[in-house]
Amino acid sequence: MDEFNETLITLTGYVEMNKYRYLYFFVFFTVYVLIICSNGTIVYLIWTHKNLHEPMYIFIGALLFNSVIYSSTFYPKLLTDFLSDKQVIPYSGCIFQYFVFYSVGGSEFLLLAVMAFDRYVSICKPLRYPTIMRKTTVKHLLVFAWLFPSLHVVLQAALSTKSKICDHNLEAIFCNNTIYALQCMRSRTVTIIGVVILFDVAVLPVLFTVFTYAKIFIMAYQSNTTSKRKAAKTCVPHLLVLISFSYLCVYDVILARVESHLPKAARFVMMLQLFLYHPLLNPIIYGLKMKEISKHLKTLFCSTKV
Repeated sequence: MDEFNETLITLTGYVEMNKYRYLYFFVFFTVYVLIICSNGTIVYLIWTHKNLHEPMYIFIGALLFNSVIYSSTFYPKLLTDFLSDKQVIPYSGCIFQYFVFYSVGGSEFLLLAVMAFDRYVSICKPLRYPTIMRKTTVKHLLVFAWLFPSLHVVLQAALSTKSKICDHNLEAIFCNNTIYALQCMRSRTVTIIGVVILFDVAVLPVLFTVFTYAKIFIMAYQSNTTSKRKAAKTCVPHLLVLISFSYLCVYDVILARVESHLPKAARFVMMLQLFLYHPLLNPIIYGLKMKEISKHLKTLFCSTKV
């Protein structure tokens, strides 16, 4: 156990660290503060305004809160690394970062699937909506979205802690799927579990979300009622977020497969894509596209100026 705790992994994915460390720190610190403030502001508005205590807005608040946790998985460590002479992390810490990163990432897909289900019931079965989307149902869906990925990833993370390490240099700036390059031999069991996790917490929720929204749009635009068409427009922000996060998921899979075949600078830029803009995109999309949230944001900032 002591040997395990003393195992340090050196993160070698940074580019021109000595030259740009303070620029990196300033940029990432600014982005992290913006992520906390922008997501936190909308979560606060949803929490404090009763007219936003509807399932759709509660799920949006959960998604934005998820973005804060997602960002906090690596931003504090990155900021510390920028000001450190050596960019190292204990292997146990690396596994923990891996676990949180994929647990929260899986929750994002499931929350978007839950939001799709909410929109489907609201638009396609409006009379049954109050009986289906009760407070207890909302709570159960949220618990499921946060726990289901964790229960999947924890097994893979536990098995990874027992794997023998032959390399202590990780060509990355944080611990994602690239940690398997450190292991002397990749376990077949871990690989199979990884495929199951990808299918259960990413592929299936995405297929469900796309199918559900396709059905909503078809039904809404075949209907003669303007209200259904307007309601269908509330699905657009969710689809934009889904496309953005799915794009990042593809990046993560590519990074795990290309290993050292890409130039270091290209890998560095690709890794930045995983967390640089998506947590900022969510509050912008929901702040601009969701009418009620946008209205409260304008009221908040106008009253602040006065």
